[in-house]
Amino acid sequence: MLILKIMAKVTSKLQLTLPKSLAEECHIQPGDRVRCERVGDSILLSAETSRASEDIRTRLEIFDHAADRRRKRARVGRKAPPKDRGWTREDLYHRGGSR
Repeated sequence: MLILKIMAKVTSKLQLTLPKSLAEECHIQPGDRVRCERVGDSILLSAETSRASEDIRTRLEIFDHAADRRRKRARVGRKAPPKDRGWTREDLYHRGGSR
């Protein structure tokens, strides 16, 4: 674990601005979430990985794709039963008979 000490100023709304160099190094982008944990007299900031949000996006895309396929199948509906084949199910059970 690399400890890097950088000064940042807290605004009147208790917001903290990260230095650009630190944000870039940690791959933090606007809108990303940062976890704040109190550790003794210090505050530990940790960036939530964007990989987790990408995984969620991927899962949602897969779900949407599956839902679209299901909707298309429902629109098609079931086919009508086949016309007369010239035989019945019972004919299959009784063909040939016992010897």
